[in-house]
Amino acid sequence: MEKKCVSVVMALALLFSGCLSGPPDLDGDGIDDEDDLDIDGDGWDNAVELNCSSDSLLSSSTPLDTDEDGECDILDNDDDGDGWGDYTELDCSTDPLDNSSIPEDYDGDRICDSLDEDADGDGLPNDWEQERGFDHLDDEDYISCHGMSEYCLRQYDDFTFAETHNSYSSSEDGILVGTNHYTGLQAQWEGGIRAFMLDPHHRSEEDTSASDIRFCHGTGQFFHACQFGEVDAFSWLRELGSLLNNSSGDVVSLLIENFYTPAEHLEFLFNETGILERAFIHDLNESWPSIGDLSLMGKDIVIFVELEYDSSYPFFNAAWKHSWDTPYGQRDSEDMTCELGRGDHSQPVWHLSNWLTSTFGLADPVGAEEVNDYDFLLNRTLDCWRENENRPTFVAVDYWEQGELTNVTITLNKMSHWSDEIPTRP
Repeated sequence: MEKKCVSVVMALALLFSGCLSGPPDLDGDGIDDEDDLDIDGDGWDNAVELNCSSDSLLSSSTPLDTDEDGECDILDNDDDGDGWGDYTELDCSTDPLDNSSIPEDYDGDRICDSLDEDADGDGLPNDWEQERGFDHLDDEDYISCHGMSEYCLRQYDDFTFAETHNSYSSSEDGILVGTNHYTGLQAQWEGGIRAFMLDPHHRSEEDTSASDIRFCHGTGQFFHACQFGEVDAFSWLRELGSLLNNSSGDVVSLLIENFYTPAEHLEFLFNETGILERAFIHDLNESWPSIGDLSLMGKDIVIFVELEYDSSYPFFNAAWKHSWDTPYGQRDSEDMTCELGRGDHSQPVWHLSNWLTSTFGLADPVGAEEVNDYDFLLNRTLDCWRENENRPTFVAVDYWEQGELTNVTITLNKMSHWSDEIPTRP
């Protein structure tokens, strides 16, 4: 009995002396250190502390966590928790450790103004705006061209305009024979037409002064061109100028069949109607300017004449030196081609002639329904773009009301190359 008591006393002594203690538990949380994910009990996992360069066995050594998001600064891409990455803040010259120091971002696109090429998000680059007197940090101070600010950056020859053939020759304008359209200028403009083919004539064999110019469509050699209807060219052009005045950033193009009009008479017409002062003179040795610059210069009308005048009339750009067209007058859509009709094929500006002629040599409304169809016209335009390695500047039609001419040009202008994915139909 005495030996047993001695043994119990010795066991108790060893236990309290620490010689028989349990497994290590540094933080005293009841979890053995070898099983404890946070050995020092400082709230940070051991593995995290190793990655964060703090001591996982010392509770007073904890990772630096500026924004207290549970991710140490060494591993945190946004140390101060202000929503901007650390390296981005350094690039933007703000303090990545101070959440009250955040980059300026006017348009809220998550690119700071100092790095954003379009700081106000209006579609126009900062440099472009500043060079032209716009505030690049004001999204209400900008210019829009043909419905989009981005189009202002496009060169004139890198845009596709909807064009009407014999634009004035409409039932609405009182043309009796040889009409090409049902509606006149107002409807065409509202429908998105910005290029017009015009035929000026003197109103009769007797009335041949400059003030007698009318737009008329000849129907053959046996009748005067104005025999079956005429449109007052002065009124028509004044209306065009008014429509353009109320449409910021648009550019208008005119192709004039001027075989029967002396240069001085045509000059008188355009001068009297306020068109001449807006006419852009193109130098064949220079690239075409952007649409935005044409508008800002106040030279937002480009006039082409089929019959070249002398150098005294530089505002009448010789059509077949400055541009070209595809053949026209076919009676069947299968005969339409993308080949050169008239002009200089090396020029980037060109007209895609997309109308059919009836058996009587007049505009064909039935044929227009076929060739102005969205799919037909889009596919033909893309084919010609591919074949000529250059987008058509103008797509010209008869009876523009039939089919979807302007929807086709909207689609084309969303594309930078014929091989691009075709956008959703407007």
